[in-house]
Amino acid sequence: MSRAFVKESDAVEELPEKLVSEHRNLVTPEGLAHIEAEVGRLQAELAEAQRSGDRDAIQRASRDFRYWNQRLGSAEVQNPPTGSSVVSFGSLVTLERDDGRVQKYRLVGEDESNPAKGKISYTSPLAQALMEKSVGDVVQAGTGEAEIVKIE
Repeated sequence: MSRAFVKESDAVEELPEKLVSEHRNLVTPEGLAHIEAEVGRLQAELAEAQRSGDRDAIQRASRDFRYWNQRLGSAEVQNPPTGSSVVSFGSLVTLERDDGRVQKYRLVGEDESNPAKGKISYTSPLAQALMEKSVGDVVQAGTGEAEIVKIE
């Protein structure tokens, strides 16, 4: 049937697919648990949408499920480094900014990043500046500089 004969209220707008990063899907063990939880939540959401016949909810849940299922399939779990003297994926880095502020950031996977909670994606500019650096090194941090004072 032509879309011209579909009632406006019956039309379901096509949702664009969520973009999947071109970077490796490195995740911490906590990041993997988050992805697994999203897949489980979306399976339940999709099943409920199918039971209720809500086409918009089916489309939304299906799209999100495809994204998270793909992320689960490509996840590369990286255990946190122990006793490393250089910054790497999973490191908790303490920085002292040139204005005197002290900040801590853990380098994590893209899907688990949350800068407000001190978790930055390993693909972010700051994380890239920190990679392979040691205590005492100074890196560009936004418009200023920051010194690495501790690596855990």
